[in-house]
Amino acid sequence: MTASKDKSTMAMLRDIGEALKVMWWHFFDWIAVLSWRQMGVFVILAFLGVGMLGLPDPFVFLILATIGMKILAGGKRRAELAAGAAIERANVEALERRLLEAQIAVLQAQVEPHFLFNTLALIGQLIETDPPQASLIHKHLIAYLRSAMPQMREQGGSTLARQVELSRAYLNIMQARMKERLQVEIDVPRGLADTPFPPMMLQSVVENAIKHGLETKVEGGKVTIRAAVNHGFLHVDVIDNGAGFDLTADDGTGLSNIRERLKVLYGGKARLVIEVPPEGGALVSIRLPYPA
Repeated sequence: MTASKDKSTMAMLRDIGEALKVMWWHFFDWIAVLSWRQMGVFVILAFLGVGMLGLPDPFVFLILATIGMKILAGGKRRAELAAGAAIERANVEALERRLLEAQIAVLQAQVEPHFLFNTLALIGQLIETDPPQASLIHKHLIAYLRSAMPQMREQGGSTLARQVELSRAYLNIMQARMKERLQVEIDVPRGLADTPFPPMMLQSVVENAIKHGLETKVEGGKVTIRAAVNHGFLHVDVIDNGAGFDLTADDGTGLSNIRERLKVLYGGKARLVIEVPPEGGALVSIRLPYPA
């Protein structure tokens, strides 16, 4: 009976010790993050409390020990807490980034079904009516898929030249479908070809221009892709003279995804700018920091 009581007492003492240890470190952390102005207020209030309540001398020594603790170890502990908080924030940001990149990868891996089905259906129709044209579109489709598939899987290493190549293959198919209703101009200096550029981002903007700007317009129109460096930023613009863009409306899924990707990849250093030119249509510009 006595042995059992001793074990119970020891367990209770261990629990009390653990609780005191936790309280001590909470108190220590609280002291560490206090500013010296707040510390001064705390000390004054503590001494007033000791005087008013007539507390014994050990409480005075406790206050003085707290001041010494702040002087000797508070700065170090405060730095440790700040470093821990920074690491935790970095881990959360990294997790959010990986999650968003995974979501984007899923979106990128979904080559738009209606585009593929329409293209394949067009090839099937032209095989009977215009075999040379069917062969040409088939060739463009292979070029598009050959360029698109690796880029849908890559998380880095993509260049502006590769993204322009993909968009050119897509536009070749759309020109074969829309014929004279679609004109294309690409103005990207060779000096910018090897500039790093996120995969599938330009392609999304070009598809948006065709789908919402030109396909709905009876007479069609023109798409221009151009790139230039301006004040330390790479501007990659997609311009169309199609149906126009409602600046008061939501971006839509494609452009919203681009904004999120730019935020994750570049923080606040990159932007997606949407403008309506005076002559109508739309200008969508991806602006990234240009490496010096």
